[in-house]
Amino acid sequence: MKSLPFLASALVILLLALAALSAPLISPHDPERQDLSAGLKGPSPTHLLGQDKLGRDILSRLLFGARISLWVAVLTVSISLSVGVFLGLLAGYFGGLVDMFLMRLIDVLQSFPGILLAIAFAAVLGPSLTNVVVALSLIGWVGYARLTRGQILSLREEEFILAAQASGASHWRVMFKHMLPNILALIIVQASFQMAGAIIAESSLSFLGLGTQPPTPSWGSMINEGRPYLLTAPNLTTFPGLAIMVAVLSFNFLGDGFRDIMDPAKKAKLI
Repeated sequence: MKSLPFLASALVILLLALAALSAPLISPHDPERQDLSAGLKGPSPTHLLGQDKLGRDILSRLLFGARISLWVAVLTVSISLSVGVFLGLLAGYFGGLVDMFLMRLIDVLQSFPGILLAIAFAAVLGPSLTNVVVALSLIGWVGYARLTRGQILSLREEEFILAAQASGASHWRVMFKHMLPNILALIIVQASFQMAGAIIAESSLSFLGLGTQPPTPSWGSMINEGRPYLLTAPNLTTFPGLAIMVAVLSFNFLGDGFRDIMDPAKKAKLI
């Protein structure tokens, strides 16, 4: 079944979200509690995924790290989507100087690798979770703006839009009542893919020390802390890496599934 990856990814994301929300309830140990005498111990009945160099429970830190990654992803996508769609609507509908200025700004931002810009912004603003969200949102809106603008440019010549304008509907009503609902499917697909990108970006910044600061657990910082012990205690990096991989793949499969479901040409092919 072609819909199986979509359903499986949706289930995984739901389980990740539930685990993150209920982390204080289901976590077997305090994620910040240290036991120096048990540092770098492997999996055991009391610590299913082992303990890090300070004796902290890896499973508990993974659960609380999921809260960080998903929270950053949701905030980043929400801010980027809101700003990008609004600017794209303005540029595509009104055109002229607004469109020209926005497109030149997007060209400048897209001429640099996104992760390098995020690292630069996070380094200037200082290491913190809030600054990570700000840094990722400063470049995350670009894709939504370009996508929205392109769709609005094609929609504004459609007969139902011209009819709405002829009936005296205001510009804002035409944009948000008649145009926006027709491009929501594409925006949802874009948001699914950006969730995966935001998780990778947050983990990368935390790995570099520009994200959450110790002792707050984060998947990226956990990999960095376990890097010196790759040969002696590979579980320190393996489990956070697997968590990132599963989350990113799930959001990518979810985006692919949404794209297939919302594409009329592919609906008939889904079993």
